[in-house]
Amino acid sequence: MNNRERYINTLLFKPTDKIPLMPGWPRESTLNRWLNEGLPKGADWFAYVLDQIGVSVPGPTGYLDHSVNTRMIPTFEEKVLKHENGHYIVQDWMGAIIEISDKYDYTYIRNAIDFVTRKWHKFPVQTREDWQEMKKRYNPDDPGRYPANIGELGALMAGRDYISKFYINGPFWQLREWMGFENLCVAFLDDPDFVAEMADFWCDFGLKVIERAAGRIPVDSFHLSEDMAYKAHPMISPAMTREFLLPVYKKWFAAAKKHGIPLIDMDSDGYVADLIPIWIEAGVNVCDPVEVAAHNDIVYYRNKYGNSMAYTGGIDKRAIAAGGKIMEAEVRRVAEPFLRDGGLVPGCDHGVPHDISLQNYIDYTRLLAKLTGWK
Repeated sequence: MNNRERYINTLLFKPTDKIPLMPGWPRESTLNRWLNEGLPKGADWFAYVLDQIGVSVPGPTGYLDHSVNTRMIPTFEEKVLKHENGHYIVQDWMGAIIEISDKYDYTYIRNAIDFVTRKWHKFPVQTREDWQEMKKRYNPDDPGRYPANIGELGALMAGRDYISKFYINGPFWQLREWMGFENLCVAFLDDPDFVAEMADFWCDFGLKVIERAAGRIPVDSFHLSEDMAYKAHPMISPAMTREFLLPVYKKWFAAAKKHGIPLIDMDSDGYVADLIPIWIEAGVNVCDPVEVAAHNDIVYYRNKYGNSMAYTGGIDKRAIAAGGKIMEAEVRRVAEPFLRDGGLVPGCDHGVPHDISLQNYIDYTRLLAKLTGWK
């Protein structure tokens, strides 16, 4: 089997020769630490770790999204507005005014390069007039959203051994980017019609992009970024989730399944126990990263929901940082209940932070490789 087949089969509870070895990806600050601990400069960090544990993983071990662009076009101009007291005030590509440490610059806001704490000062949608202008940046027919060779990808990807993913922000995430978290939460109560209007717009935009992209590009996993939970509770109630978000999910996932996409993957940080039943109803069959510090218990979820939901992640990053017996107990706690029947690609329950040493990460990956059939 190749890595794509292992990934899909594992998450669909089908037989596989091995479980994919995907221990988690470090951020920039983590890699900088590892360079001081023996990682050779310029080396492929994962190849180095595999060499240290004596494991060979043939073929690609990551994802490819083919650059289908669901972000705004055009983006806002990125610029520094002020620099004082060790901080930048910047306008990011989404039009928000934010404050970050001058250890970073605004390019760190484009993607998850590192763990960058920020403070928001203003969001781009403050009024109905702002909303009308924002909508102009989401033309689903803009050719810049799609690969230039989109018509050839079906044939080019026919024998692929990598995982093809389609990424889009979920409705909660996207509305929060436009309005800001506090403003959006107030609007759910004070201006629900406006929230519904924005959700309907995002639903229609997503459907059109899905139809154009998934209809021509083979996709293995439909991935929603939908961070909508705190450490112990969701950010909005299950009732609000059902009213405003569930209709979007159902339409999107029906379209995805029509195009033969086997995995519907919901990515939300925080405590997701109250949301999982809604996601299952919507058609989600994969959930990640299942953060332990947010009181999630992946083994409990497995016992409760059975084969209705699979997972990626789930291993407490704090235990990996502790290393030794604490790490081993946590890896076994998470992985062993799933080893026979599948439904889990075990890994760090978020990006690998810089408090995880290179040696502890190597030891952790060695144990994970043993449990998943690679050693």
